[in-house]
Amino acid sequence: MNLSLLPTSPLSLKERRERRGIFTMIVIASLALFFFSRGSNTSGDVTFGLVLGNEWILIKEWVLDSGTGSRYFSAASLVFAMASLLFFTKNKSSLALKALFGASILMAVMCWAAAGKFIPLTGLLQGGLLLSVPLIFGALAGVLCERSGVINIAIEGHLLAGAFAAGVAASLFKTPWAGLIFAPIAGALISLLLAIFAIKYAIDQVILGFVLNVLVIGLTTFAYKRVLIPHSDIWNSGSVLSVINIPILSKLPILGPIFFSQTIIVYALYVLVVVIQIGLFKTRWGLRMRSVGEHPTAAESVGIDVNKTRFRNVILSGAVAGLGGAYFTVGAVGAFSREMTAGMGFIALAALIFGKWTPMGAVGAALVFGFADNFQSVLSITGTPVPSAFMLMVPYIATIIAVSGFVGRVRAPAADGIAYKRGGASH
Repeated sequence: MNLSLLPTSPLSLKERRERRGIFTMIVIASLALFFFSRGSNTSGDVTFGLVLGNEWILIKEWVLDSGTGSRYFSAASLVFAMASLLFFTKNKSSLALKALFGASILMAVMCWAAAGKFIPLTGLLQGGLLLSVPLIFGALAGVLCERSGVINIAIEGHLLAGAFAAGVAASLFKTPWAGLIFAPIAGALISLLLAIFAIKYAIDQVILGFVLNVLVIGLTTFAYKRVLIPHSDIWNSGSVLSVINIPILSKLPILGPIFFSQTIIVYALYVLVVVIQIGLFKTRWGLRMRSVGEHPTAAESVGIDVNKTRFRNVILSGAVAGLGGAYFTVGAVGAFSREMTAGMGFIALAALIFGKWTPMGAVGAALVFGFADNFQSVLSITGTPVPSAFMLMVPYIATIIAVSGFVGRVRAPAADGIAYKRGGASH
């Protein structure tokens, strides 16, 4: 019997969507290659600066002809997209190829947009990481909450409360380290309200999240106008954390200033990502969290107190997001300003979804959004043929594309947003 004539098993819905995504990559790469091959507005060289501070110098600058660079990088993106399709047919992971595709497209765009300009590439990457810091904290908080079965729309409120508490505490105690203590407490207090009303009283969690956001915005705005502005020398004059250079590592070319010349908040974030990733998938605590988020009835049947587990993890998530809020004040500018989080909590929520409710996935998504934000800032400063109004839209367009392209391909925890009553009743 000729087995080659037998019909192959149909692709699953996830596989069909994955393949459509790869075909979309091929189309994008083909259009980019066509556009850049026409030589539109690509006269002159583009210079990428690879030295930011006092790190060891491997290559100081990388000079490319703008037209040649945009064509070569778009051609490389097409190669990576085609390779992704090849590896997909062999049922192998193509995540690295997709990352290379994205990097190639970005380099092609930079070569075109920055023709005749200087781009501080190391600074661009470092700025992208720094803009990602509060997003990563917020996304990790969302992972802790939603993996436990509680929807957290109030990430924006947590970040803003943490920023306010950190700025005020740093001002009153005359040290930014006080901000790192009070910021998680402020975030945990907001989560306490979320936990009480969502878990105990079974209030609609989406509506509750928006209400908490409005509450925090209102309270911080009131305090800012009535207290912080009139008495800014006492209440809103905090200092920022100093940069800590890790010996030897901070001297590494490119990587050193990006990852190892940062404040304690960024280093704490590195540790937190690893702890949550390992804890979620390798420990009893993580198993209990996932069980109450996926199947609370089964979790209760083996002796797990579902609501108590949810309550604790929601409080913990608030503390994590509150610490992320401290970055806006003691980690960056010192003083608190009205609504200074500027919607980053909602972008963190998008990163959570884009990252498939996993810590590392959320980190990767947050880095993409942070880089997109810094990318538009750098190009706006250096000058680009793209209108400035469109450049300001880049990080939000990236968010919309990511969510619209991937929400249908991922699944939230099964019990996410569903209140639970002892005995198996959910509503």
